Amino acid sequence: MLDQIKVILSHTTHPGNIGATARAMKVMGLSKLRLVNPKHFPSAEATERASKASDLLTNAEVFESTEQAISECRLVVGASVRTRSLSTRLVTPRELTTIIKENSENVPVALLFGTENSGLTNEELHLCHYQVYIPTNSDYSSLNLSQAVQLIAYEMRLAFSQVQQLPEQRVIDNERVINRNQLDGLLNHLKGVMTNVGYLNIAHQKQIDNRLNRLFSRTDMTESEFKILRGFLSSIENKLNLKQT
Repeated sequence: MLDQIKVILSHTTHPGNIGATARAMKVMGLSKLRLVNPKHFPSAEATERASKASDLLTNAEVFESTEQAISECRLVVGASVRTRSLSTRLVTPRELTTIIKENSENVPVALLFGTENSGLTNEELHLCHYQVYIPTNSDYSSLNLSQAVQLIAYEMRLAFSQVQQLPEQRVIDNERVINRNQLDGLLNHLKGVMTNVGYLNIAHQKQIDNRLNRLFSRTDMTESEFKILRGFLSSIENKLNLKQT
């Protein structure tokens, strides 16, 4: 589905935003970029801002009108934070993914973004089946063009990417969580030092045992952290000439 989503930028004035949009798209797996009458394109600034997504700029299609850019698209969605008197149906990016899933035959899908200063025109919004609305802070709702693309592209990736599992992490031995036997050894070592320095009162030992167990059981302590604490306790014993109990 991701290869059926076309991001269309209408009358972009700053070439850097085109490059940043390409980067935002590529990192989320979108590759189809269309431009309607960009003020400056091709542009060295766009290529620089695209970083390693310059291939999207190379393959970008340029059109003279929005109507031409969306001509073969079966679902057209306009991105705008402004509501109008004759508003198109409003949806959030997440709601939009549900609509696309339920109407998977309606492809290609056009995601239409307006010029930086004023966004989509009323005429452009009237070409759209839906208006996607990013629920931002009502006191400050301004989003950069590429940021808006990034947020919507992120939802598209979550919904339609085949790779949705978290990457497997390789855990080195020192960062594995300690076992219960090691934890008991640490607790005994700690209580021994606490007793020898006069902190642990036998009358309150049960309470201390329970609280220390609860404290350290919450930590998911790793081997490296365990060795630090055991080493620290041993240093205290050596410094005070105490014998470990």
